[in-house]
Amino acid sequence: MDWWQILLIVLFVILAVLVVLFIVGSKMQKKQAASQEQMEAMKQTISLLVIDKKKMKLSEAKLPEAAIEQTPKYMRRMKMPFVKAKIGPRIMTLIADPKVYEMLPVKKECKVVLSGIYITEIKSVRGGTVLTPPKKKSFFDRFKKDKKQEKKEK
Repeated sequence: MDWWQILLIVLFVILAVLVVLFIVGSKMQKKQAASQEQMEAMKQTISLLVIDKKKMKLSEAKLPEAAIEQTPKYMRRMKMPFVKAKIGPRIMTLIADPKVYEMLPVKKECKVVLSGIYITEIKSVRGGTVLTPPKKKSFFDRFKKDKKQEKKEK
């Protein structure tokens, strides 16, 4: 075999992979748009009291069987942000959007946008708490001790 024949075969395989990825990607994009429409149709603003929040697996969260069966198998093994909240007289376990999860205060009453059992955004927090996400530390800042902590230790 000549080098140009090998090159043609490799280019053909790469082209085939790109076509398959394009088709699969467009199907997944359509699915996501449909689910986003459904979430928009079901959303409602609710006042709730956040009792606890944790990141855990879906099987550990004590969700109803119907909710567990509807989730894809790969999502069942992943750790997800869960919020235990009191909505009226009922205590429920809800799934939070990762961006919302960071801003949710524990032991505070909040107004949130809820779509089924999924918290999509925070409207307000009772008591005037500012809704800003905590600033993430850089990789090297995690290893540095704060000057305030050093003074307390001495």
